[in-house]
Amino acid sequence: MIKMNERNIVYAMLYRQLKRYFRARSRVLGTIINPLMFFLFLGMGFSASMRGMSAAIGVDYLAFLAPGIAVMTAFSSSFIGGISVIFDKEFGFLKEVLVAPASRTYAIIGRALGDSITSALQSLLIIALMYVIVPSLRIEGLPFAIAICFITSLMFNSLGIAIASKMRSPEGFQLIVNVLIFPLIFLSGAFYPINNLPDVVKPIFYVNPLTYSVDLTRYFMTGISSLPIYLSLSALLLLTSIFTLLSARVFNRSTLD
Repeated sequence: MIKMNERNIVYAMLYRQLKRYFRARSRVLGTIINPLMFFLFLGMGFSASMRGMSAAIGVDYLAFLAPGIAVMTAFSSSFIGGISVIFDKEFGFLKEVLVAPASRTYAIIGRALGDSITSALQSLLIIALMYVIVPSLRIEGLPFAIAICFITSLMFNSLGIAIASKMRSPEGFQLIVNVLIFPLIFLSGAFYPINNLPDVVKPIFYVNPLTYSVDLTRYFMTGISSLPIYLSLSALLLLTSIFTLLSARVFNRSTLD
C-alpha cells in the first residue's frame, strides 16, 4: 500500500509536469500543427500511389496512416520529454525532490505519469482531428486508441528519463534522441504494412517496441492489424513495465553518485 507521503510526491510531480505543459501555450500549438501537417501532406501525397495497397488491406491510405501519426505524436513528445530531467539538474530542482521524505521511485513515477498524460492529450487532439478528416475511422475504438497512446507515452517517457538521468548536457541527450527517433518511427509499420515485407527484415520490426503500439492503435481505429492482438498487447505492457522500472532504477543510482 502506498504511504501518504509517497502518494503526495506522486501527485506533486504529476501536477508540476501538467502545469509546466499548459503554461507553454506555444508548445501545445506546436504539438498539434506538426503531426497534422505530416498527416495531411504525407497522406495526400501518397494516397494516389497507394491505391493498390489500400485495396489489399481493406482501408484507404489516410485511414491506415492515421493511427501511425497518433502513436508518433505520443512517442516523440514523451521521449523528448526526458530532457526536462537534465534541466532540473542544472537549475537545482532535483535537490529539492531528493531531500523530500519520500521514495525517489515514486517521484520519478509521478513525473513520468504527468508527462505521459500530456503526451496522451496531444494524441487525443490529433486523433480527434483525424476522425473529422477521415470519417471511416471506427469511433468505438477511440477510447482504446487513447489508452494505447498513454501506455506508449509512459513507456518512452520512462526510457527518456533513464537516458537523461545518465546525461550531463541537453545536447548529448538530443543527439541520442535524434539518432533513435526516426529509425524507431520508420521501422514500426506506421507508414506501410509489415505483412508483405521480406522475412529477412521483419525481425527488425519485431524488436521495435513502437511496432506493437502502432499495430494495436491501428486495430482499434480501423479494425486491421499485422500481428495477433494478444501478442501486441502483451509485448506493450511488458516493455512498459520494464522501461518504467528501469527509469526508476537508473534515476535512483544516478542521483546517488
